[in-house]
Amino acid sequence: MHLSPPDVGPLEERYAISAIRSGWVAPLGPEVDAFESEVASRVGTSHAVATNSGTAALHLGLLALGARPEQVVIVPTLTFAATANAVVYTGARPFFVDCDPLTGNIDVDLLETALTRLRRDGREVAAVIPVDMFGRCADYERILPMCAEAGVPVLEDAAEALGATRAGRAAGSFGRAGVLSFNGNKIITTSGGGMLLTEDAALAERVRYLATQARQPVWHYEHVDIGYNYRLSNVLAAIGRAQLRRLDTMIGRRRDLRESYAKLFAAVPGVDLLGEGDPGDNCWLTVIVVDPDEAGWDARELAAHLADRHIETRPVWMPMHLQPVHSGAEAALTGAAERLFTTGLTLPSGSAMTDSHRARVEQAIDDFLTTR
Repeated sequence: MHLSPPDVGPLEERYAISAIRSGWVAPLGPEVDAFESEVASRVGTSHAVATNSGTAALHLGLLALGARPEQVVIVPTLTFAATANAVVYTGARPFFVDCDPLTGNIDVDLLETALTRLRRDGREVAAVIPVDMFGRCADYERILPMCAEAGVPVLEDAAEALGATRAGRAAGSFGRAGVLSFNGNKIITTSGGGMLLTEDAALAERVRYLATQARQPVWHYEHVDIGYNYRLSNVLAAIGRAQLRRLDTMIGRRRDLRESYAKLFAAVPGVDLLGEGDPGDNCWLTVIVVDPDEAGWDARELAAHLADRHIETRPVWMPMHLQPVHSGAEAALTGAAERLFTTGLTLPSGSAMTDSHRARVEQAIDDFLTTR
C-alpha cells in the first residue's frame, strides 16, 4: 500500500480521451488554456502558467524575479530537493533556514535573523521561498511584510498545498508568485506537471515566454534568450481539469483519514500529529512525531512494522543542509529539522484509500501499539 498514490478514475479517462480525439496531443492547446484559467480562478490569481513540473515553475519563477549568480535565495532546510535545486539552476546559492518544530514550516524568527544578517553583510538576496509543508500554509502574515520591508520578493512553494488556505487566502496566492505541483503523489495530479500563479502580468508573460523555448513572435524560429521546453501537455492538462473538479472531495477524504489517525494516537504518550489544528490544512500527508523516551518506541520501529505488512511510510524530508550535494551551504539552524527527520513519520494518506485499506492500516498500527 503506497503513501499517496494517484486518485484517478472514469472522469479523468473521459477527459483524456476527449483531448486525444481533439487532435491536440502535443504541448499546449485548449485544455492547457482552460486548466490555467480554472486553477487561477480556484486560487484567486489573475494569471497562471502551466508547466511540465513544479520544479520547472520554480526555476522560471526565480529567473523572472532576476535570480542570478552571486546572489542568495533563502530556502527552508526542511523541504524536497526541488526547491533548492531550482535555486542552483539559476546560478544563485541557497541559504537554508530551519523550521518551526510544531508545523514544519520555515522558522519566521530565524528568517528575520537571516535577512538582517545577509543585508548587514552586503549580500544580495534574490528571493525568499517559503514552502507550505505537507499542505499547510506558512505564516505569511509575518513573512510578507518582513520581506517587503527588506525589499526581497517572495516566491511561494505551494507544491504540496493546493486547496489549503490561510486567513481566507488560498495557497499559491501569496507573494509575487506561487508554484503548484501536479506530480503523481500530490492532491491532484496530471501525472507530471506544475503551475506558476501570479497577479503580475509581466512576470507571467516572462515565464510563459521562457517556458516555450523563448521563441520570438516571428514566422521563422528566432531566439534572443535561452529558453526551456517546460510547457504542459494538452492531454495531461485535460486530466488535471478532471482532477480539479474532484479536489474538494479528495481533500475531504484525506481530512477524514487525518481525523482517524488523530483518534488512534490520541491516548498514546509521546506521539503528536505535526501541525495539528490548522483549519486551512489540505491534509496532503499526515505526519506523526514520536518522542521515543515518552512513547517507549521510535518512528523507525513503527515504519519497520508497517513495511513488514507491505504498508509504505516515509520519514519527513531529509534536511537540505545534510544533503551531500549541498555540503558547505550557508544555513541558519536550530536543529529542529534534524529532530523532525529523526522523529517524524508520514503515514499512508491518499484519497484513493478504500475503507478496507484504511482498516488494514489502522489494524496494523493498533497491533504495533498493543505489543508496546
